[in-house]
Amino acid sequence: MTPDVLRTDRPGRKELGRVLMESGALSPGWAPTFAAVDRAGFLPDRMWPYDMASRASVTVDKQEDADSWYAAADSNVPIVTQWDDGVRPFRGPGKLSTSSSSMPATVYSLLQDLAVEDGARVLDVGTGTGETAGALAHRLGSDNVTTIEVDGTVSAAAGERLHQLGLFPEVVVGDGFEGRPGSAPYDRILATAGVREIPGAWIGQTRPGGIILAPFGTHYGNADAMIRLVADGDEAEGRFTRRVEFMKLRTHRGPKVVPGDYLSAGPLEDADRSRTPLTERQFLTGQWSDLPFVLGLRVPACRQAVADRRDDARPVWFYSLSDLSWACVMFRDGQAEAQVWQSGPRRLWDEVSGAYHWWRSQGSPDVTRFGLTVTPDGHRAWVDDPNGSWSL
Repeated sequence: MTPDVLRTDRPGRKELGRVLMESGALSPGWAPTFAAVDRAGFLPDRMWPYDMASRASVTVDKQEDADSWYAAADSNVPIVTQWDDGVRPFRGPGKLSTSSSSMPATVYSLLQDLAVEDGARVLDVGTGTGETAGALAHRLGSDNVTTIEVDGTVSAAAGERLHQLGLFPEVVVGDGFEGRPGSAPYDRILATAGVREIPGAWIGQTRPGGIILAPFGTHYGNADAMIRLVADGDEAEGRFTRRVEFMKLRTHRGPKVVPGDYLSAGPLEDADRSRTPLTERQFLTGQWSDLPFVLGLRVPACRQAVADRRDDARPVWFYSLSDLSWACVMFRDGQAEAQVWQSGPRRLWDEVSGAYHWWRSQGSPDVTRFGLTVTPDGHRAWVDDPNGSWSL
């Protein structure tokens, strides 16, 4: 795709800019970049925008329906651009989305959080379509931006689109977890792929006082939050800024849980039984609640799996990632208490419910009250004060 085939004077794009400005996602300092760096210039002809009404990704093909394609490009929604690591071309959605264009409100909110100054050197981890690298290159100059992507095909496509738009950051194929030492040190590192630990390489490649901004989460689930760390030698510390959900780095997708392995080690009929007064409404607080993220910080090496509702009942499973301990809570409509099963050395429901009650005792803090301290010895989380931290 070349710039001259794009419809540049689009009412939808102007409306998107207005919405982003009014919401505060797009600051005046980034407005010229939004105007110059057109999201549509980074999107493939076939893509899968997220439809808010159906809560699913839908196929849009520019060659078949250009109007719908541009409408999606100018919408404040995420757009999947690759499925299942690109193992084969897809007409419809695949199983796992593995590359995307983030929703514009998220992109420009993160660029604000990055707080760049003129001349700052930035490492962009997770090139994807190349739009974020393009925005940084427009604002800071191409010589000050390096972007790294593990998928060679994705990286090549992004590099071509950047060059067609007159933007020439350093485009690298590699493992973003290792950073890019050859272009370090950086004043800022921005990751748009989720991680479950902050790499020491990122801290070591950031100037003292520089900022690392990345989506961080635990194995408990897919609930992430952006952590904004200030680097200081081989350590970094900072607070979470907002809840997000990003695709993970390929090496951070997490271990596959096979329920049969757990039930073979500790069958349901042999599990310890109890009851809990916690209700489904109290515990399952929705996709954008802070609670799942907090539970992940408080309960190590645990994976939650929420099953579909059947016959007015919903089971919620918990699997230990350190052994074959498991727990299950069966929430039923109209019952004041839920049945609990637990098996193995760990009492996972006791750990999870204990974390829930701790959260409530702290005033149900949102993610912005939590922070992270990263040292060569590991990661420690805290709420309000780093002196009260605990090991992850």
